[in-house]
Amino acid sequence: MKYRVLEKQENSRLCFVCGIDNDASAKASFYICQKDDNEKILLTIVQPREIHQSYPGRMHGGVISALLDESIGRSANIQLPDIWAVTIDLQVKFRKAVPLDQTLYIESKTTDIGTRAFDGEGKLFLRDGTVCATAKGKFFIVPIEKAIPDADVKGMQVMVEEDLPEFIDLTSNQS
Repeated sequence: MKYRVLEKQENSRLCFVCGIDNDASAKASFYICQKDDNEKILLTIVQPREIHQSYPGRMHGGVISALLDESIGRSANIQLPDIWAVTIDLQVKFRKAVPLDQTLYIESKTTDIGTRAFDGEGKLFLRDGTVCATAKGKFFIVPIEKAIPDADVKGMQVMVEEDLPEFIDLTSNQS
């Protein structure tokens, strides 16, 4: 699959999934992309580490769930850039063991957006296309200015500097 990169989303400082200042974080990166059929999705890229394991060499199911939860929640920012999502319901299906020695990809999108909540879905897969886990969820929409009263919410976010690629191509050896 080849994805046209439209935009990179910010990371948080302390988030378990994307926090750049959290030693236990998966340090996920999030890209708003366009697929060949012009559908816009969120592509999440993660390089797991030993701290994320359950059985040796395998990622913990709770970490897998957290990655899918964050990715689906963030997918609403494609249409609604000034909101945070709060999980109401998340259903995860584990299909294959998730290895710790490979880069992981999550493709997520919203499937229905209402005035107070949205539905979304995601799949976690390996570079070769093997789908390891899928999820569907419902999320409450929270305007950023109301997310955490009296907190500098924008100050919690950080843009990790990188040269934004035009494409992320999972069919070749380079991304």
